[in-house]
Formats: sequence, structure tokens, C-alpha cells
Amino acid sequence: MGGAVVDDGPSAVKAPDGGWGWAVLTGCFVITGFSYAFPKAVSVFFKELIREFDVGYSETAWISSILLAMLYGTGPLCSVLVNKFGCRPVMIIGGLFASLGMILASFATSIMHIYLTTGVVTGLGLALNFQPSLIMLNRYFSEKRPLANGLAAAGSPVALCCLSPLGQVLQDRFGWRGGFLILGGILLNCCACGALMRPLLPPKKPADTEESFGKGDQGEKEAPAKKQLLDFSVFKDRGFLIYTFAASVMVLGLFVPPVFVVNYAKHLQYGDTQSSLLLTILGFVDMFARPASGVVAGLKWVRPRSVYLFSFAMIFNGCTDLIGSQVSTYNGLVVFCIFFGISYGMVGALQFEVLMAIVGTEKFSSAIGLVLLVEAMAVLVGPPGAGHLLDSTGKYMYVFLLAGCEVTLSAVIIAVGNFLCIKKKEEQPEAKMEMAVMTAEQEKQPLGEMSSRRLK
Repeated sequence: MGGAVVDDGPSAVKAPDGGWGWAVLTGCFVITGFSYAFPKAVSVFFKELIREFDVGYSETAWISSILLAMLYGTGPLCSVLVNKFGCRPVMIIGGLFASLGMILASFATSIMHIYLTTGVVTGLGLALNFQPSLIMLNRYFSEKRPLANGLAAAGSPVALCCLSPLGQVLQDRFGWRGGFLILGGILLNCCACGALMRPLLPPKKPADTEESFGKGDQGEKEAPAKKQLLDFSVFKDRGFLIYTFAASVMVLGLFVPPVFVVNYAKHLQYGDTQSSLLLTILGFVDMFARPASGVVAGLKWVRPRSVYLFSFAMIFNGCTDLIGSQVSTYNGLVVFCIFFGISYGMVGALQFEVLMAIVGTEKFSSAIGLVLLVEAMAVLVGPPGAGHLLDSTGKYMYVFLLAGCEVTLSAVIIAVGNFLCIKKKEEQPEAKMEMAVMTAEQEKQPLGEMSSRRLK
């Protein structure tokens, strides 16, 4: 397939930092929106699902949890498929799965059917779109990569601003079954986004060059190096291990507040429309926070220290949860959503930029799959654990307190780990690169002097 060209040798093709890359960025923007907004937007239907199937908050929270777990847990599978078939065909098939899951869910007769269709099938489809779109974005952008990541990540709040009110309207007019059916049709747009992922092709060599060097390099051409479908060597990287551990702790609490804030407002006796508006406010603020964070992360002074900016974003998010746990009015929830949207946007814009900076372009397709797999375990536990805590205590305060502590702890882990391990480790490759450049320049100078002397 065409995408295999990119996956076989990404380092040999220079990132254009524009051109068709903006079309790829548009597709990634839409896919990121669907992938991250859907688990939160589905929470709008929780109240009706609780009535329909006579279950509790913890049971319904499993829907969002399974969606996120599939998005994260199938990372290695996505890496293997992308490295074998390319991004474009994997994303088109994923779009079909995402749509099929929601359509089948509209005919569900039990909460278990919702788990299998919305959670597993739709979650798998979104995963097959999300990870390849990030890989392609990483291939098309290098110098402008922080900005590209920030703009692509903004798809999540934009989609949340649209999907949350849309879900409420669909539920009021067509019921939750009709809403699921229409959302399934909307997810077919993932196939169109997949079609935008045109692979990067290496520049063609002149015919005379191929003839002159072809004879001497026949042995090398006949036996090209076989590419690994999944590169486990990233686990030898201390930076990758620290990032993975910190991110796993972070996602335990990161997705909890957006899932429960709507039901918290309803618990305080506010209307359905007014409660769902909180997610729209959160998403609106998040929409501007992500591109702004990408711009800041791309500054010359900040980019080498992006890990610390990422750590600050997590501390900001965790402290927002801790303070928000004391809120008991609608106006207080609005303020909480504003500050949570800022911090959440910063985390969303920086998380994959930091991973790209740690592992590099060549290993990113494998690294993102493996890190998402590890995070999946935490994602699977986070919202249901918070739902169980809510069922046992009946107070949302403890849910937000727990989420805040988890996210703050992850910030400490990655900041301390970077200061003690990653920073020292990265100084050596940079020194080697500088020495290589200096050696190359020194080798060129005598050649230039010799040629000038001969002309004289």
C-alpha cells in the first residue's frame, strides 16, 4: 500500500512543514475531536441509560471507560497495522468500525450490549483512526510540529462543544436510540479523513545516478533491512519509561471530571440543558488553550524544556480538581470548567509533543502504541473507580479530590524524573551531533582550498 512507503523509512523523507501537511492536519483535527470528545459526549446519555437498564453511575461510567481503554489499549495493534499496511487503509477501515458500533448500539437491549458495541467496536474504530493520524502529523511537520500538535489537539474541544449539545438535542427529539444511530452516521466522516492521509514519497533519484551507483550497490539493494512491526527497544530509553509511568498515573484522574461534571450539575438540581452547557464552556476554553500552548511550546527557549511545561500543565490541572471539589453552586462549576479547560488544553497539546521529543520520529509509531497500551490499564480503572467511589459515598467532592491527587502526583514524577535522568541522557547525543557537524565542516574546508589552488 502507499502508506508503507512512509512507514518503511520516515527518516529519509524531509518533513515539508506545510503543503499537503495542512490537509493532513485538518484530518487529524477531526479525528482527534471524535476520539477524545466521544467518551465525554456519550455521558449526556447516561441519565437515560440508567433509567432504561436500571443501573448505577458506576455501570454507566464503564461505557466511557471502555471507549478510552480501546482507544489506548489497542495501541500496539495499531502500530503493527500501520507499519504493515500504512496509515490510510487502516484509518478507512477504522472509520467503518466506529460507525458500525454506534449503529448497533441503537438496537441494544442491555447495558452489556452497549459495552460491546459503543465501547469495544466504536472504541476500536476510533483507535484505528487516532494513532495513525498522529503518526502522519509527525511525518509532515518538524519545525512547526508543536504548533501542528496544538492545532490538531484543538479538535477535541471543538468536537466537544458540538457533540455535547447535539447529543442532548438528539436525545430530546429522538431518544437515546435515535441519537446513537445519527452519531453513527456522523462517524463515517472518519473515512474521509483517512483518505487525506497521503503518504510522503522520497525524492526520485536521477537515472544517471542510479546507473553509476547501481552496480556497486546491488548487494545492498537486494537485501534491504527488514523493518520491525513493533520496536520494543524504546523500553531501553529511560525517558520513555519515566514518561510512560507518569502518563499512566495522570490518566487515572485526567478524564474523570469531564465525565462527571454534567451529572454533578444535575445532582445539584440544575436542568439537563443547563448542565450539558458546562461541557460546552469547558470545550470552548480548551479550544483556545491548545493552539496557544502549541505556540508557546514552539518558542526556541521553551521547546528544549517542553517537559517542564508539560509538568506545569499537569500541576495546574490537578490543583484545579482539588479546588473544584469544594464547589457547590452552578456559578462555581462554570469557573471550575474555565480553569479546567485551560489546564486540560495545555496537557492535551503537550502530551504527544513531549513523547515525540523523547523518542524521535523513527520510533514514534511504536512508542505511541506501547505507551497507549500501558495507559489503557489506568484508563480502564479511572472513571469506573470514581463511579464506585460516588456510589459508596454519594459525594462528588471525593471524586474530584482523588482525580486531583492523581494528576498532581504524575506531574511530580515526570518533572523529577526529567531533571535526574532524561536531561543528563540527552546531553550526550547533542554533543555527538555537534562534533559530527564540526568534523564534516573541517573535512570540506581542505577540499575547497585544494580546488581553489588547482584553479590558480
